[in-house]
Formats: sequence, structure tokens, C-alpha cells
Amino acid sequence: MIKPETVNNDIKLFFQTRLTELAKERSDCSLTEDWPSPSEINILCEKAAGFFIYASTAVKFIMTKSRTPTQQLNLITSLPQNTSYEGRSGIDTLYIQVLKQAVDDVDAEDDEFHSHFRTVVGAVVLVFNPLSVKALSDLLRVSGISTALRSLHSLLLVPTSKDAAIRIFHKSFPDFLMDSRQCTDHQFFIDPSIHHREILLSCLNLMRERLKRNICRLDDYTTLSEVKDLPDCRKNHIGDALEYACCFWTRHLVGIPSSSPGVEEVQEVIDEFFPTCLLFWIEALILVGKLDIGVYALNDIQRWYTLVSYMWSNCSKNPCSHLFRQGLHASGWMIACILSWSTLMQSATPLPKYIILPSHFLLPHLGFTSTILQSSHKRLRWLRGFQLDGEHVPV
Repeated sequence: MIKPETVNNDIKLFFQTRLTELAKERSDCSLTEDWPSPSEINILCEKAAGFFIYASTAVKFIMTKSRTPTQQLNLITSLPQNTSYEGRSGIDTLYIQVLKQAVDDVDAEDDEFHSHFRTVVGAVVLVFNPLSVKALSDLLRVSGISTALRSLHSLLLVPTSKDAAIRIFHKSFPDFLMDSRQCTDHQFFIDPSIHHREILLSCLNLMRERLKRNICRLDDYTTLSEVKDLPDCRKNHIGDALEYACCFWTRHLVGIPSSSPGVEEVQEVIDEFFPTCLLFWIEALILVGKLDIGVYALNDIQRWYTLVSYMWSNCSKNPCSHLFRQGLHASGWMIACILSWSTLMQSATPLPKYIILPSHFLLPHLGFTSTILQSSHKRLRWLRGFQLDGEHVPV
């Protein structure tokens, strides 16, 4: 077991080394040779209280290029000394200080700005796979993401390239933002149910707008292994934002409590998605090599709709019963397809070929799965038949 004295000495050395390096780098600030002073280093160590995440965040905050190091250091050392466990409780105070500085030039009554700020930061901390500034902008349909995050470099890795992913330095930051007992300032509090809903609706809207038959414009029955530029095709015709939406929209769905406001709107948007985009969505999952996600996704939908249906069980009309039934049928077909998942990644896997009647919601007939899966040739046919009001519709 590492002794506390050893940890504290390491943190003190970290402060001394990094801030001394900063003093040499920032020739524009005229920092003295003895900056920071021994007393300031001791205060920083006391506030860190053995927690390296505090020390790391504090140094990044002090090193913010748009501010003077002495001003940033004074802001930290002047923060109140709460308890002997300053590292645990003090990190919350430090996070609030960083967030307040990020919006210090904005009117506190500017609700539109603060709503936009929460939307951007909420998406950064809630996405299940880190996204770039460009992908996040495409997904949320908002601009100014880099501007909103410009003062959060001590908490987030925000690359200069718009194609590189934004990353969180430490899990304690999203934990802080999403806990109302820690993040007591409503301007910064991220309510997971609200922001999961925002991201979900963004995913569904993006898929409804961009998903289409043969999205990569490949010849019918072309095997995936024959497409030499398939990664480029995926990048050009699907892209990171749409791929994220296809893979993770149901993960955001299950993050929305069944009793939360806006559930009916969510149900309506999903109800509109299935009739027009189900097959296109599955095609996109195949193209990005993530068909297995579709099975788990439909299970997520069923689980969420079961909870919602239970909440509506005392109502005379259950708005979820129709889609819940559709989800059951679709899930059965997807599970049948997944039995041949190993063949999808092999060279003989063809692209889908299918027909959609725009005026109807067509679900695969579960009795025809044997004609869908052609394992002897290790080929997956997209569709041989539909089920429409119980009748087989030939292709």
C-alpha cells in the first residue's frame, strides 16, 4: 500500500515541475523565477489532499492560454478551504470555478446561450462513443461547439482538428455535472433524462433524413470484400454522425425514464421511424459491420416500451401497443439474421437488395427466414418476402 506521504510528495513534485515549465514557456507573462512561491505550492497540495485528479485539473486550469497564470493560480488558492478532505469536495469547487470562467463574459440571464452550452456539454459527457466537433455538430445540428468548449480545456481534450474526438480527462467530471447534489448551479447541471432525450431525437431525425436504400451507391449483390474503397464509401456516404446514430440511438432511449415528460413525443418519433427506415437502418448496420448491434437495439426498444406500456396500463388507450408489437416481430427476424452473423464479415456476404412499398410498413415474414439465410452459399439475402396484414407479398 502506498503511503499518503509518498502520494503527497509526488503531487508536490508534479506541481513544482509543471508550473516551473509553464513559467519558462509563458515569456509573455513576465513570471518571476520564484513563481509559484513555496506557500502557493503548499496551498495547492493541501487542496489536492492526495487526489491527483485535482492536481491535474488545477494545473490545466492554470495553464489556460487565454488567461494569465498568476490570475488562474490566485483563483484556485483563494477558493475556500472546505474540509480536511479538500481533494474530494474541493474538486467540485474547482469544477464550478472552471465552468463559471467558461461563461464569465455571458449574461447570466441569457437562457439561450446557457441552454446551448448544456446541450453541447451534455452531449459530450453522455455519448457512448467519443465524437469529433464535426460529428457532434452534424448530429446535434448546432454550430459553435468549439466556441462553447473553448474554456474547458482543463476538463476536456478538445483537439484543434475538427475530425479528432473530444475526450473527457476524468470520469469525475461527468459524475459531477449529472449529480444535482454536487452541481448545485442550475446553469451547468446536466439532467441525463433531458439530454438523453435530446440526443435520441437528434439521432432519429438524422437517420430519417439521411438513411436510404443502397446508401453507399454500390451495385446490387456486390460482395463487401469486392469493394476496395468500402471505408471511404462509408465515410463519404454514412459518416461518423450517422454511424453513431445508427449504433447508439437505443442506448439513449433506455436512458429516458418511462415516466419522464416528453415520452409521448419520443414514442411518436420512433413510430414514424420504423415504417420508413427499418430496413435502411439495418442495411447501414451491415455496411459498418455492426449488425449485431441491431439485435441488442431492438431488445432495448422492447424493454423501454414494456416499461412505458406498464405506465400506461391504467389508461383506456395505450399508445405504445402498436409499436411494441412491431418491435417484437422485427426483433424475431433480426435474431434469425444474427444466427448467420459470422458469415456477414466474410468475403461472400452480399449487399442487401429489397423492395419497400412507401404506403405500408412492411415487416419480414418470420416464416420465411429460411429463404433469407442462405448459409450453404454463405450469403445473406436481404428479403424474400414481406408480411402485410398477414399476407405474403412476393418480391
